[in-house]
Amino acid sequence: MSETSPQTTPYGTLPPASPLAPRKPVSLPRLHDMRARGEKITMLTAYDATFAAVADAAGVDCLLVGDSLGMVCQGLSSTVGVTLDTMRYHTESVVRGLQRVQGTTWVIADLPFGSYHESRELALRSASVLMQAGAHMVKLEGGGWTTETVRFLVERGIPVCAHLGLTPQTVHALGGYRVQGRGDAASERLRTEALALQDAGAAMLVLEMVPATLSAQLTNELTRCATIGIGAGKGTAGQVLVMHDMLGINLGKNPKFVRNFMIGQDSVRAAMAAFVAAVKDGSFPDDALHAW
Repeated sequence: MSETSPQTTPYGTLPPASPLAPRKPVSLPRLHDMRARGEKITMLTAYDATFAAVADAAGVDCLLVGDSLGMVCQGLSSTVGVTLDTMRYHTESVVRGLQRVQGTTWVIADLPFGSYHESRELALRSASVLMQAGAHMVKLEGGGWTTETVRFLVERGIPVCAHLGLTPQTVHALGGYRVQGRGDAASERLRTEALALQDAGAAMLVLEMVPATLSAQLTNELTRCATIGIGAGKGTAGQVLVMHDMLGINLGKNPKFVRNFMIGQDSVRAAMAAFVAAVKDGSFPDDALHAW
């Protein structure tokens, strides 16, 4: 039996680099430029080294080490039970995978429930853990009270992605996984919170299960903050899906806003590349099928 090459591991060889022309590393200025030019930003969740490397090879712009790992990896009923140490572990795993293949993808890590709620100082300590694990940006949920936390982190050199609409960490307070921002009062509150988060320095904003019309309006109004939609229509600056959902390997029924990109493809990498292509050309999402 021949010895393995330096690029080979005995239990799972990471994928080769993309055959496409090498791309420059995705950075915050590049993301701002994409948003300004109208090029859609692509984002998938990732939780380990191999899938992170595959996504990078497929051309995904951003990887979100999401606390959704609590549900898709740990089998929890919500994201509330995910700990900061678990997020650190998975962030390190994703970053190692990208480093092995000289990846260029932008990495965002979720601040889990309870890791930023007590104070701005706690948020800074928690964000520092994830940044030291290799994340380029941290994400937190909610508006209003989070605005000053975002400002505090950004002033200290930590890029922040905010998250409005359906915020899974507070799903019990929201009464379940429901569309948010319906009606004049709810939509105006969401708009006010979004603009405040932009003013506080948030560079990205995930809009989850928000009516498509409202998401498109917010995208036009937020000139310094790139909106990333999930169940929020095609009018956002980019799209994100949970990797397991878009590969058709979740443990339940896919949400309305998900498309199974494995259909018609012969590999995970091809499915991810199909997702990238569909988001870039505007064919996904289809508001008639995937939005409210």
